[in-house]
Amino acid sequence: MQAFIVHRYGDPTARRIGDVPLPEPASDEVLVKVHAAGINPLDSKLAAGAYKAVLPYRTPFILGHDLAGVVERIGRGVTRFQPGDAVFARPRDGRIGTLAAFIAVNEADLARKPANLTMEQAASLPLVGLTAWQILVERAHVEAGQKVLIHAGSGGFGTIAIQLAKHLGAHVATTTGPANLALVQRLGADVAVNYRSERFEDRLEGYDLVINTQDKATLERSIGVLKPGGQLISLSGPPDAEFAREAGLNPLLRLVVGAMSAAIRRKARRHAVRYAFHFMRASGAQLERLTPLLENGTIQPVVDRIYPFAQIAEAFAHLESGHARGKLVVRID
Repeated sequence: MQAFIVHRYGDPTARRIGDVPLPEPASDEVLVKVHAAGINPLDSKLAAGAYKAVLPYRTPFILGHDLAGVVERIGRGVTRFQPGDAVFARPRDGRIGTLAAFIAVNEADLARKPANLTMEQAASLPLVGLTAWQILVERAHVEAGQKVLIHAGSGGFGTIAIQLAKHLGAHVATTTGPANLALVQRLGADVAVNYRSERFEDRLEGYDLVINTQDKATLERSIGVLKPGGQLISLSGPPDAEFAREAGLNPLLRLVVGAMSAAIRRKARRHAVRYAFHFMRASGAQLERLTPLLENGTIQPVVDRIYPFAQIAEAFAHLESGHARGKLVVRID
């Protein structure tokens, strides 16, 4: 079968389509015929070698963290799915590889595809949907009336996080470029800050939660908009000791990883706020909790472009340009 393979870390020319053996599902796995796969900044960072210390994939490996497709075959211990079921998923770390014709996915990571969505729409959702759910619902426990700032609201994560935060009853602010102000307002943002012409910290104050996806400078500036006791949660790093523990790193690596976030944690403590790094995890059960919100239109996928598999290099070039509105999806032919 064909797949998009990373042959060497850090070399974009070493990512290319090639042939690999058809995977054989284990007893608790489902073999899925992939119809569409979303691509994410995580894919680019992983291929560049940014996470080698904590996600040590051996090259060559197949890239891709989002999928929608149809169950082809099930392992002998699988009870929740049958051949022919339409599904979507973010496979767990260590078992990624959705940019391929087929993938074996642990049963616990899968959920049935929302009935109203196309394969391409469904493929755009698992990673960003799970990330938004885990931060807003599971970690920050966002409640009605709280104030949430979501940076980069027109991106893949931002477009979903805005909608989920509004569903939870939050007052939502976001940052975006001038071309996307109308988009984020349509998605529900109460305040849309044009980062090209104004500083978000000059307009915003008293926030309960800031979710950062941007650079170090934006992370540090975000502390000033939080009220005492507020939370600053970053998807772009630096990682913290809690993440290192959850990742099962050895004691030495835990110290190294913890030191990476020491400065921002100290600055957060001086302002009486909390800092945390979040790295999402796979969960079919959480996708199932998101499904009713997708089927009733509370959360709507935002897909910028759909690329054929043969044009996957162009898809990554668009992703890495930083100008995508919502998600980019590859159709697996």
